[in-house]
Amino acid sequence: MNSNSNSYIFIYSVVMVVIVAAILSTAATVLKPMQLQNVKNEKMSSILASANIESTAENAEELYNKYVVQELVINPEGQIVATYEKGKLAGDIRAFDVNIKTEQFKQKKGEDFVSPLYICQKDGRKYYIIPMLGKGLWGPVWGNIALKEDRNTVVGVIFDHKGETPGLGAEISTSQFEAQFVDKTIFDENGNFVSVTIQKGGAATLPANMQDHAVDAISGGTITSVGVDEMMRSCLNNYVSYFKNQK
Repeated sequence: MNSNSNSYIFIYSVVMVVIVAAILSTAATVLKPMQLQNVKNEKMSSILASANIESTAENAEELYNKYVVQELVINPEGQIVATYEKGKLAGDIRAFDVNIKTEQFKQKKGEDFVSPLYICQKDGRKYYIIPMLGKGLWGPVWGNIALKEDRNTVVGVIFDHKGETPGLGAEISTSQFEAQFVDKTIFDENGNFVSVTIQKGGAATLPANMQDHAVDAISGGTITSVGVDEMMRSCLNNYVSYFKNQK
């Protein structure tokens, strides 16, 4: 009796495991396209937000297609190696599909790498949007920065993070921190690339000629501030050759 009971329980357990596994596998397969679309929408919204274009999950792709008129893939020499415009790709890869983490790894190893660039047209003005990826205190930090047509003056930025400390490093994703970057410039008066420094103690502590290229660091979030500073400097530097080629 006990033997039959144990066999029944074993068979029942096996059948239930198989059924649950099948349900989970089916659900994952069915939901995957939706998950990928959500990731795509979030990425598009972040790109648009840096140029002060508000969007939602429902209209992100529509607004992206309206305002982002061209995607470019450039090499370290500032040469365009691929373009995507009006739904047509010229080259091997669309900028939107470039994996920045993979390209940064290639760059670190001294291998050939590429950088994505988005050109946005809004109210008759052209903006250049650069995606960024770096390291914070507890994990990755990332964002987008939009530059005016002079390829120097900041229109806006958007930052996000995986696990920075609430009230400290996590403040990088607040509007108060991001607003500091508006109208800052990444080149000095001589045309030298200087990025935008995240200054501990405040931008006002710097010489007057450097305050246009700096913002206040986050109080209590020094390591995250340093991470954002390094992220901006290293990522923006990859576009300097391209920008200078355009002048």
